[in-house]
Amino acid sequence: MFAQGLAMPANRRAATRMLGEVEAAGAVPAITAVSRGVARVGLDDDDLERFLRRDGVRKVSARDLALCMAQQADGATTVAATVALCALAGLEVFATGGIGGVHRDAPFDESADLVELARSPVIVVCAGAKSILDLTATLERLETLGVPVVGYRTRELPGFFTASTGLALDASVDTPEEVAAIWRHHTALGRPGGLLLVQPPPSDVALPPDIVGEATVYALAQARKAGVRGGAVTPFLLAEIERRTAGASVEANLGLLAANAALAARVAVALTGIGPPGNGPPGETS
Repeated sequence: MFAQGLAMPANRRAATRMLGEVEAAGAVPAITAVSRGVARVGLDDDDLERFLRRDGVRKVSARDLALCMAQQADGATTVAATVALCALAGLEVFATGGIGGVHRDAPFDESADLVELARSPVIVVCAGAKSILDLTATLERLETLGVPVVGYRTRELPGFFTASTGLALDASVDTPEEVAAIWRHHTALGRPGGLLLVQPPPSDVALPPDIVGEATVYALAQARKAGVRGGAVTPFLLAEIERRTAGASVEANLGLLAANAALAARVAVALTGIGPPGNGPPGETS
């Protein structure tokens, strides 16, 4: 999200806020990336600075990791690639903004995030799927793939920028400890995949559903008119929504990223069973 999602300088603000939230909760932050051909879980300051400047950084999904490494390139990891790296490193919790899913105009166009969630044992904390997607179809695909979707203090799927979508969830929890308990049972059963923990964006930055809906419809029409396809669709649509909301979508994005990082850190600490900061060594999150 820092090198391929949010534009500069918002990406720097996001990184600073997310890292700070994780540390404040007593966990250890680790940004994933492929840095000069090396898959990393945790970037040093120089590497992070280069990624924030977006100097020749490519977008890397799970399928692209080996190629990026072989070519000694810099790669900003998508949700799918980050989940894959977390699973390899033994990290159980990962925070992001919104996952990919099933696209509206092309239902056959489905994000690799969903498949990777179904096969990698990682808790992904997010604000739902990106609002530009077909949220109903995305939720149904997660069910088909066997990925539990749990609401954190909500009983409906958030819409990334919005708190409400009208899509009911089967499960809801109120504490990180409840998440940890569900995860322990999930892994004890030998389930192969992850868990999606969703929470609404903070109320002070969440956007009204009608505004987001109108902006999304307009952005989709512009994408069709411009012939935008494939991996270029999502950044194009998000940029159009930013323009249509006069930048309010960026503030919503920053707010939900910080909130998700804080929640992921609290879940990581709960998984250690040591309680809040000050009671023992920290947990880990990415």
